[in-house]
Amino acid sequence: MIDINFLRNNPDVVKENIRKKFQDHKLPLVDEVIELGSKRREIIMATEELKKLRNQVSKANGKLFGQLKKCVDDIEKAKIQAEIDKNNETVKANADKMAELDGELAQHDARIREIMMTIPNIIDDSVPIGKDDSENVEVQRYGDPVVPDFEIPYHTDIMASFTGIDMEAAARVAGNGFYYLIGDIARLHSSILSYARDFMIGRGFTYCIPPFMIRGNIVDGVMSFAEMDAMMYKIEGEDLYLIGTSEHSMIGRFVDQLIPAEELPYALTSYSPCFRKEKGAHGIEERGVYRIHQFEKQEMIVICEPEDSPKWFDVLWQNTVDFFRTLDIPVRTLECCSGDLADLKVKSVDVEAWSPRQQKYFEVGSCSNLGDAQARRLKIRIKDKDGKKHFAHTLNNTCVAPPRMLIAFLENNLRADGTVAIPEALQPYMGGQKELVPTK
Repeated sequence: MIDINFLRNNPDVVKENIRKKFQDHKLPLVDEVIELGSKRREIIMATEELKKLRNQVSKANGKLFGQLKKCVDDIEKAKIQAEIDKNNETVKANADKMAELDGELAQHDARIREIMMTIPNIIDDSVPIGKDDSENVEVQRYGDPVVPDFEIPYHTDIMASFTGIDMEAAARVAGNGFYYLIGDIARLHSSILSYARDFMIGRGFTYCIPPFMIRGNIVDGVMSFAEMDAMMYKIEGEDLYLIGTSEHSMIGRFVDQLIPAEELPYALTSYSPCFRKEKGAHGIEERGVYRIHQFEKQEMIVICEPEDSPKWFDVLWQNTVDFFRTLDIPVRTLECCSGDLADLKVKSVDVEAWSPRQQKYFEVGSCSNLGDAQARRLKIRIKDKDGKKHFAHTLNNTCVAPPRMLIAFLENNLRADGTVAIPEALQPYMGGQKELVPTK
């Protein structure tokens, strides 16, 4: 959510930003906010005039009551009382009018907030302009993508060779989009998360385990309505939602907080299960454990001063690249174009892993700088040494999210004989195992 004063003072800039995001249907909202703001100020002025008049009448009535107490003439008393009654009618009429104006003001405020929650954040100047993810721009590759001289099975078939997955039973228990991981595959899944935890601690991040449910006001604070509708599961009968990523509850931790500047930055890494609706039909390569309703993730979150967020953005995505390279997985970074950015994002880079089977890269993580959008919605402010207050910047990034990441791991470490090599970095978490051997 952008600053409404910025919108009022720079409507053309806001409109141009909307065009860059190919959301021209939102252009009229800018003028509507400005018009509503003008009406709002008129209502406030009218209300102030009514309050002023009410005070004048109350002051006049005070004098009249004093005269009424001293008056002994019945006719004069009746005149004074009539004047008091007339003033009271004026006060009542003014009170009714102020109540009406308060209602109009509340309606305008609600509409302004609704619009401001819809208008996209101002994107960074470096963001490439494009309509959708097909126009994202490759930045750099890390590691040499290899296509082996033997056929690589579909990822669930690789897992099945280790008796490591049961999706049919999961479908009977919970429906499509769920899974059982078993044996060495389950251990590999947990080992990767444990390694990611320690990897991020080694990078100076503080480890956290957050709540896995959040209230509606936190949902509104961390994401757009479109994202919420496509992702979030709501707990029936309660103001609680299952998180789609630990970023949601981690950022929510700081709602309504005034943070001393000397405490920043907060560099945090969090583990959580994640729950997503994943609406829509998907192709064959997005089945199996690629696009699912439940998974686990090691996340990075940073709360910092506005001037420091570009530096932290580069630190975050580089951490993911380095993590995957320690597991012998080639990756590349993609600069997300304007049309692929969610409304709250200023800038985003996707990290994609190489799939030898598909002979292409696929997304395994996303790094985002949200500027002060989340902080403005959740009222996360910083107090500097002079006592001045301003909104923080928030950033997030995926370190690793198995079981999707297992696809890249298994394909890139699979040998011709069906065994899977375990990179040295991961061996301590696998009880010293150097390879996985198929059971069938």
